[in-house]
Amino acid sequence: MERIISAFWNSMRAFKRLSRDEKAFQQELILLLAALPVGWFLAPTWVAFALLIGVILVLIMVEVLNTGIEAACDAHSREFNIEIQLAKDCGSLAVLIAILLVIGVWGIVALQRFGLLG
Repeated sequence: MERIISAFWNSMRAFKRLSRDEKAFQQELILLLAALPVGWFLAPTWVAFALLIGVILVLIMVEVLNTGIEAACDAHSREFNIEIQLAKDCGSLAVLIAILLVIGVWGIVALQRFGLLG
């Protein structure tokens, strides 16, 4: 139980720091808050609502991992290194893929809600 409590406090420390310092994380939290009522309106079922909110949580999770990759790379070296550039670029690509996933899922649900898709 002590390990779980310790992990929780470590997670809260990261949440506090990202909320304070990381613009992308802040924007995604705002997106999540805005998505709750909009998703409630758009979603025809509880499952669809869970999917809409779930993809935004996946985006936030990928952003957190990307920030961790960037922090680890910066802690190793601030000088240009082709492998560090690749690691950071891959993290950025993962965020882009997550954004496209959010757009796709929200787009499909919106099109269905307004009768434009089967």
